[in-house]
Amino acid sequence: MENNEEIYRENCYKCYRPKSSCMCKYVNSINTDTKFIILMHPKEFQKTKNGSGHLTNLSLDNSRIFIGIDFTNHKEINTLINDTNNNCYILYPGLDTIKLNTQSIKEEGKNNVIFIIDSTWACSKKILRVSKNLHNLKRVSFEHTKHSNFKIKTQPNSYCLSTMESTLCVLELLTQQGVEDISKDKIASFLRPFEKMVEYQVEKSIESNGQYIRYKRPYKKP
Repeated sequence: MENNEEIYRENCYKCYRPKSSCMCKYVNSINTDTKFIILMHPKEFQKTKNGSGHLTNLSLDNSRIFIGIDFTNHKEINTLINDTNNNCYILYPGLDTIKLNTQSIKEEGKNNVIFIIDSTWACSKKILRVSKNLHNLKRVSFEHTKHSNFKIKTQPNSYCLSTMESTLCVLELLTQQGVEDISKDKIASFLRPFEKMVEYQVEKSIESNGQYIRYKRPYKKP
């Protein structure tokens, strides 16, 4: 008869990882004026071992996660978009985006809301296509020279970052703009749960296979 521990592993209901590899103790959450809305594809929700969306949510006090593909009729999202006190943006690359490196989104009397899609490039393209309420949102993006530390996944291009790494870039740029006032210590420790998650998965891969094998998943550039 199989050991019960092998059949059932208790999960943490915050980071959704097995309690044996819970990353919550590494989270040093940040309180922001900007509200972050993470639109998580259902496939990402299933990636409890290597998903960074949940860790991003845990690390931002003023954030929410909504899981789905078509958010057209999502009541809470539409309430945020239709609120005239909000300036709503979506983090996504493109030709006509607001480049946070050189353009500020600071506007007195307005609340900033930034939507972040947590999925592969192919899935994010579908979310954008079918979610009609996202079509008219102003897009923001940024330029960078960083390389992803997501060693357990192969990125489609060298400039691609994980959800948590991308969010850190946004936080850094909003702080430079004066939109946010985040301490250097908070910025420096933001990725700690992500880095520990990657470190843990690499160690487990080595233990299981005797060598480090990079996980590969299919990506398609939008």
